[in-house]
Amino acid sequence: MSQDRFHGLLIVDKPAGWTSHDVVGRVRRLIGQRSVGHAGTLDPAATGVLPVAVGSALRALEYLSDASKSYRAEVTLGLSTDTLDIEGRLTQTCEIPPLDESHVRAHLASFLGVGEQVPPVYSAIKIDGTPLYARARRGEHVEPPKRLVTIHRLELVEWQPPMLTVDVDCSKGFYVRSFARDLGERAGTCAYLSNLVRTRVGPFNLCDAWTLAELADAPLADEWERIAISPDATALSLAAVIIDSAQVPGWEQGKRWEIDARGSPGPVRVYDSSGNWLGIGEVAVAAGRAELRPRKVIPIVAAGKEESR
Repeated sequence: MSQDRFHGLLIVDKPAGWTSHDVVGRVRRLIGQRSVGHAGTLDPAATGVLPVAVGSALRALEYLSDASKSYRAEVTLGLSTDTLDIEGRLTQTCEIPPLDESHVRAHLASFLGVGEQVPPVYSAIKIDGTPLYARARRGEHVEPPKRLVTIHRLELVEWQPPMLTVDVDCSKGFYVRSFARDLGERAGTCAYLSNLVRTRVGPFNLCDAWTLAELADAPLADEWERIAISPDATALSLAAVIIDSAQVPGWEQGKRWEIDARGSPGPVRVYDSSGNWLGIGEVAVAAGRAELRPRKVIPIVAAGKEESR
């Protein structure tokens, strides 16, 4: 059984200049526990929502990584950098054609929906096991593979030439740096991402976030249940299945059993009749019969400290 003391999800407002891994390291030191990870890497220059999973919340972190996200982005036209953001080396200056607000709005509208995007050369995407940024730093010629991404919403907040600020809701895998580059090209110039704030990951918004200074000052051991979100919050996008308390020992032993065939196959959250989160199961449907299979079994935990069983 895990000896972790803390379990749950912390929504952190990542400061500028910190890597996502830096934030994880800080949380580890604050709680004195190694089992900490994050979902949805933010570039060092960016700020905003970084979900940090602690203890049993790590077991379902992958489902939060698939969540849609929202950003407030500032794009500067007429300049470009090698990293496509403010941290990079200036590579080009470009003339900016006459643009009024109606032109800008038209260009933004052209991005809505599903489309192809080329990720930045300086990104963590791996080709043959090597991150693209490592290849780029070695001076290798890199051509990142295109990927399909979706922009659900894209609204102009402010247009102060040569800068514009937008709010964007997008799918996983979307690079706002690449969007800035592509927007510049469609506007007949070049551009880079001059500021970025992530305002949402899945159901978690910036108003839910704690700064690192606030966490450092908080009595985490005494008020963890107030500060952290329940560990199963990382998997709220999944359907839920409730099993009888008498079935819990079988669940923990990896047994399978038939359940109501209604619903779709795939991963599900599993709870006992008292509402305790038991982990992630897999529902398989065949010939009109549905079978629940344990996939990730988690000891019953309170929001903060593990209960004795």
